[in-house]
Amino acid sequence: MDRIVAAQVFVTTVDRGSLTAAADQLDMSRAMATRYLAQMERWAGVRLLHRSTRRLGLTAAGEALLPRCRELLALAGDMPQPAADEAQVLQGTLRIACTSSLAQHWLAPAVADYLGAHPQVAIDLLLGGQAVNLVEERVDLALRITNALDPNLIARRLADCRSVVCASPAYLAARGTPRRVEDLALHNCLTYTYFGRSLWQFTRDGVPVAVAVGGNLSANDSGALLEAAVAGAGIALQPVYEARRRIASGELVALLTDAVAPTLGVHGIYASRRHMPATLRSLLDFLAARFAADPAWGYAGPPADPVPGAVPQPQRKKTA
Repeated sequence: MDRIVAAQVFVTTVDRGSLTAAADQLDMSRAMATRYLAQMERWAGVRLLHRSTRRLGLTAAGEALLPRCRELLALAGDMPQPAADEAQVLQGTLRIACTSSLAQHWLAPAVADYLGAHPQVAIDLLLGGQAVNLVEERVDLALRITNALDPNLIARRLADCRSVVCASPAYLAARGTPRRVEDLALHNCLTYTYFGRSLWQFTRDGVPVAVAVGGNLSANDSGALLEAAVAGAGIALQPVYEARRRIASGELVALLTDAVAPTLGVHGIYASRRHMPATLRSLLDFLAARFAADPAWGYAGPPADPVPGAVPQPQRKKTA
């Protein structure tokens, strides 16, 4: 963890009178500023600030450490800046956290191309479905696909993640093809995260539609559900970036293309905008451009841009 940034959080908190004001000035989340301050106190081995709901004040140890931190920041500010041509050389190690499925189907090839263009950069991938603590796990960038992002986090929206209902030809031959969203309640649906019934939500003709689905298989990894769907286990609601190749090959069939599942945001989460390393900024820009150029993230639902292999849906008569 960067001790200079931690010292800057400590000094700015004292100068501004609160952690919230310090976080705003340093352009980082309050949670991140809190972690930097806590780490500063762990390094010092003592509490540096008295905290209460009304005021914030220095302890005796904090009074003694404050001028030393100011000296450290002054020395850091006097360090010569690299020349323009030197500053453009990207180097160092970045640690990226994301889900296994996103890494396998999309991020790994993108990272390989980035490393090919920047041979002095190294990337360490941390895979898993749980949200990570950037500071404690030394993560530079976390990629998350969600619409429930903590507002205290600093994040850049990189793309939209769209989903498609799909099943294997073998499953459809044995169990029939659902023609309406409501028909999903009669099928074996492969659900995410937990066993039991789950609510799948869609928009059809501009109207929200939800159906309670259930099945005999659930998982906390969408890649596992994708493979189960290919094997004929049931109907899955899959991200387009994962399912598109299986649909194009005929291993899966896209269903209910008149209904659109909610779009989720793909976010790059990091510690601070102001103290972002040049290499991390470069990688974020690269990933944003890569997302924008990949049609898997631009799928907007039929009829304008149908998924290859989709089953045509019967036309419903409009009522006055």
